[in-house]
Amino acid sequence: MTVPAPRRTAPGRPPGRPYGRRRVSHTAAVVAALSLIAATAAATPPAPAAPTGCGDLVRGQLCLRGPVGAAGTYTASYRRDGTVPGEIAVRLGYQRKNSRITAFPGWFGTGRTRGGALRLSGRVEMLPDECIRGVMEHAETVFVTKWSCD
Repeated sequence: MTVPAPRRTAPGRPPGRPYGRRRVSHTAAVVAALSLIAATAAATPPAPAAPTGCGDLVRGQLCLRGPVGAAGTYTASYRRDGTVPGEIAVRLGYQRKNSRITAFPGWFGTGRTRGGALRLSGRVEMLPDECIRGVMEHAETVFVTKWSCD
């Protein structure tokens, strides 16, 4: 009786392991793609919590737009959220400040909302070192936005 020679290799992959190289290339490509995605996400600036010059109120949003740090036309606007019944009268304006003084409010006027919104404008004489914020008065309550500085 003859005995067969023992097998020198295990069944399965050939000893040269051609699949091993392919797996390393695939892993390197995945790591490179993930790195590119992470770098792109890190370079993108975060979205602002609210539009510049605006402040969220309980039932709406108050905004002030204009050339911060310069004299010019400024616009205060108020928009009510959702469908709140009835129109309301509000007084819209601004307040300025710098390192020495916080100015009293200046008013663009009083008006009634139409379709839940009101927008009033006026010219404001501002110095380059001043900050400004929007002001709204309704039913003896005053609302303000955050300060905007140049």
